[in-house]
Amino acid sequence: MIFSISSSPSLITSFTTARFPNSTPLVVASTSRISSSVAAVAGLRRSPCPYITFCASKVRGMEEMLDEKKGGAGAAATVSSSSSDPHEILSSRTFLDARSEQDLLIVITKETEAGRLPIRIAQGMEELYQNYRNAVFESGQPQAEEIVLSNMAVALDRIFMDVRDPFEFSPHHEAIREPFDYYMFGQNYIRPLIDFRNSYVGNISLFSEMEKKLQQGENIILISNHQSEADPAVIAHLLESTCPHIAENLIYVAGDRVVTDPLCKPFSMGRNLLCVYSKNHMNDDPELVDMKKRANTKSLKEMALLLRGGSKIIWIAPSGGRDRPDPVTKEWHPAPFDASSVDNMRRLTEHAGIPGNIYPLAILCYDIMPPPAQVEKDIGEKRLISFHGTGLSAAPSISYHEIAAAMEDPEEAKVAYTQSLYSSVNEQYNVLKSAIHGKQVSIRNFPTFWFITRLKVV
Repeated sequence: MIFSISSSPSLITSFTTARFPNSTPLVVASTSRISSSVAAVAGLRRSPCPYITFCASKVRGMEEMLDEKKGGAGAAATVSSSSSDPHEILSSRTFLDARSEQDLLIVITKETEAGRLPIRIAQGMEELYQNYRNAVFESGQPQAEEIVLSNMAVALDRIFMDVRDPFEFSPHHEAIREPFDYYMFGQNYIRPLIDFRNSYVGNISLFSEMEKKLQQGENIILISNHQSEADPAVIAHLLESTCPHIAENLIYVAGDRVVTDPLCKPFSMGRNLLCVYSKNHMNDDPELVDMKKRANTKSLKEMALLLRGGSKIIWIAPSGGRDRPDPVTKEWHPAPFDASSVDNMRRLTEHAGIPGNIYPLAILCYDIMPPPAQVEKDIGEKRLISFHGTGLSAAPSISYHEIAAAMEDPEEAKVAYTQSLYSSVNEQYNVLKSAIHGKQVSIRNFPTFWFITRLKVV
C-alpha cells in the first residue's frame, strides 16, 4: 500500500508533549492505523525553526559555562587552568578571545604562518567555519551570528589544541565529560543544524522498551545504517527528551577515520566508542593490514567484556561505512549490511551470558553533513554542512533463532538474518524519507509508527 505520514485528526489516537532543550513544545503522536490515501507532509505547517541553541553576548560566555554535573543542566565545560591533565593545560586562548569572524580567520592565518598549524588542517578549519556559518544562517535563527561565533570559537580551539597535543583513543573510549564536557560541546555544535520542526522519531515506544531492558540488566544491540559524522549527535538530540539514558550512554562502534581526522577528533572525544578499523579502509595500506586486524581483535575483546557486564547498548553499522547516493538516480538508501559483521555481533551478544536483544535502527540525516560521493583513502575530507530535518526510527527486536530454525545451513541462516535486519532498516528509512522529504513509499506490514515533530495538527 502507499503509506504516508499524516496529521489528520482522525488518525491520531493519543498525544503527549515533550520538549527538546531550548525549544518550544513538541507534539508526540501515535498512529494505530495508517490510511493508504492520506497526503503526507504536505499537510504539515512548516516554518523556520525559532529555537535558539546556544549563544552568549560574548564568545567568552561559551568557555565560562561549566560542567553542570555540580549544579545545572549541562552546557559545555570550560578549560580549567588548575587541571592536572596536560592536554587541557595546552588549550590556547587565541580562538576563545575572538570577537568576530575576522578575528577567527586571522588566528588561523597567524598560527599557520608561525608553523604551529599545518596548511592542510588550516584550510580545513577555514572551510569548516565557512560551511558551518552558511548552514546556521540558512536556518533563519535570529541570533545566528552569535551562535556561529560561539560554537566555532570553541571548535577551532579544540581542533588546534589536538594538533598541538594529539589525543590517542583507546580501544574502548569513554566520553570525556570533565574538566571539559566534550559531549555537550558536540551537542551544542550540531543542534543549530537540526530543523526540529521537520525531524521525526519512529516507534518511540520501542526506545522506552530498550531503556527498561537496560534497567533490568539486559544488553541492547542496534543494527543501523550510517549516514554522517553527525549521526551520534543527531541520535542523542532526537532521544534526549524521551530517553536520556540511551542518548548519553550509547556506545558507538567507530571507524578509524573519526578518531584520526583532526577536524573530527574533538567531536569523537565526547562519545562512548569502540574503535575499529573499517573494512572499507582495511587494505588502504597493505603494510598496516596486520596491525589493523590486531587492533580490531582488541576492540572485540573489549566489547565482549562490556557485554558480560550487562546493561550495555551498542550501535553498529554493519555496512562498514556511510551510506552513499545512487550514482544514477542520486537517491539515498541504506548501504547493504555485511553478514559476517552482523553474525559477529550476534555471537558476542549470545556468548555474554546476559540476555541480549538486537534491534534494527534507521537514521536519516545525510543532508546535515553528507559524506564524499565516493569512499576516500586520504584523511581530511571536505565537510559540507546544511540545516535540515532528521529522522530516527527503531523496529522490534528480531530473533536469529526464529529465522535459523527453518534452515539447515548455518551460512544460509546467517545471510537470511542479516537480510531480515536490513529489510527492516529499509522499511523504517523509507517512512522517515516520506516524512522528511514528502515522498510516498510502498510499505508492507509496517508496525505502528510514532513520530515526534514540531507541527500544528490541522
